[in-house]
Amino acid sequence: MFFKLDSLVLELSKSHQSLSRTKQLHALVTKSHLLRDPFYATKITRLYALNNDLSSARNLFDKTPQRSVFLWNSIIRAYAKANQLNDAISLFKNMLRTEIRPDNFTYACIIRACSESFDLEGLRLVHGMVVSGLGLDSVTSSALVTAYSNLSLIDDASKVFIEVSDPDLILCNSMISGYEYCGFWDKSLQLWNWMRRVGKKPDGYTLVGLISGLRESRLLRIGQGIHGFCLKSGFDSSDHVVSVLVSMYARCKCMNSAYSVFSSLFQPDLVTWSALITGYSQYGDYEKALYYFRKMHIEGKKADPVLIASVLVAAAQSTNVWSGSVVHGYVIQRGFELSVVVSSALTDMYSKCGFVDLGIRVFETMTERNIVTYNTVIRGLALHGFASQAFKMFEEIIAEGLKPDESTFAALLCACCHCGLVNNGLEIFRQMMEDFRIQARTEHYVYIVKLLGTVGNLEEAYNFILSLPKPVDSGIWGALLSCCDVHQNSELAEIGAQLLFKNDPNKGAYRVMLSNIYASNGRWDDVKKLRDLVDGGLRKVPGLSWIVGTSD
Repeated sequence: MFFKLDSLVLELSKSHQSLSRTKQLHALVTKSHLLRDPFYATKITRLYALNNDLSSARNLFDKTPQRSVFLWNSIIRAYAKANQLNDAISLFKNMLRTEIRPDNFTYACIIRACSESFDLEGLRLVHGMVVSGLGLDSVTSSALVTAYSNLSLIDDASKVFIEVSDPDLILCNSMISGYEYCGFWDKSLQLWNWMRRVGKKPDGYTLVGLISGLRESRLLRIGQGIHGFCLKSGFDSSDHVVSVLVSMYARCKCMNSAYSVFSSLFQPDLVTWSALITGYSQYGDYEKALYYFRKMHIEGKKADPVLIASVLVAAAQSTNVWSGSVVHGYVIQRGFELSVVVSSALTDMYSKCGFVDLGIRVFETMTERNIVTYNTVIRGLALHGFASQAFKMFEEIIAEGLKPDESTFAALLCACCHCGLVNNGLEIFRQMMEDFRIQARTEHYVYIVKLLGTVGNLEEAYNFILSLPKPVDSGIWGALLSCCDVHQNSELAEIGAQLLFKNDPNKGAYRVMLSNIYASNGRWDDVKKLRDLVDGGLRKVPGLSWIVGTSD
């Protein structure tokens, strides 16, 4: 009997058991009358949760007469991980009515559940319970810092951190990640420097949090400094650290450095491959993005839906329909066609490559559609001049109960511009503002100016711009100037250009455009003045900038 019991404990201790094996163990424990001991119930509950069988886990929990804090934690964590947050919080409330007191792991789980359900009131309540009950420790403090950071309440997260007199590495990492998530890269660096001064050695998670926060090109030197620390400290062999270094260099448009870091790994994992391929795609080197995707496939790495979507963006931007269709075959082979992200990217790729009918065909096979998917289809139809079909798609959005967003109306206005449908465009703009209460952005204003200006209503377009909130984006004035160029209206172009030059004095393209308008009207003296200004003034700035750049 003791041998059998030891064997049973050993089996239950294995974290990976199939669902059928878990049911067999459950039956054996039940037959042996061991379920009265919450130890066995806890083990089996966790196995059911790992196999995504919440129903069996809850049934076992409900039938267990003696419940320990570990059993409560197991069932609460199971619901939280399954994203059934309301059930997790409800169980926690039931636990509070019993004699079993929550421990730090219980609170940490509920803190995460409150954060993920955006329940700030509940989070503050649990925070108070922790302080008045157990007191803050590393587990609950880390959970609170992460929760407040995820809700963009970085000041609250900082207060929790400061309250801990001797924060451990896990808590420091949580605070650094919180600063990174909320965009305070400078504070994460200050915390890192403090850790080094007091002798706390960073780990890979520390460095990932630091590097991930460097999202602008001006922070490149800081990133290079952290990269140097990684090389000295031996973190350059960590796939996770290397992948964020590759992403950091890609964001800073240093793809040579990104590739150099990537190639330092003997066997880069999928995350690192994705960082490199996505970097090339975002940098605009679409051919290399497609090349390294093919190379990754040859080396036996399997792409996930997020990477596939990024590769399809590269195919779309390079109008390489052959590469896009090859990726489509890969999608079907891997069974990713059910992914909304992938199907939307396929629709966009075919539309931008000139095969809008194939994009529509992909759309029609989708079992699940969201507003992003519809926006992609409408944009594709708009770019090819199929305005009536774009309007039908909008009607389908309303019929399906989906809520159109800014991008939906931008795509519809684009369709109107391509087909010269002024009245339809103005009505769509009115619907967006009045019926759907969506605030217009620069893109919407540009389309209205183009819509009015293209058909010759230049005065109306000009008065529309004057009615807009100040300051007016230079792109809106540029749209008017472009329409004046088409209709050779030098008087209005000159008015718009002068206002445009005040906003963007170094934009030589606008001056060239105005010069062309003068030339078409025979105003050669004005042409000469503008050309002299461009040749003598505006072209000196890049030259000076280049010289300063090389002297550094």
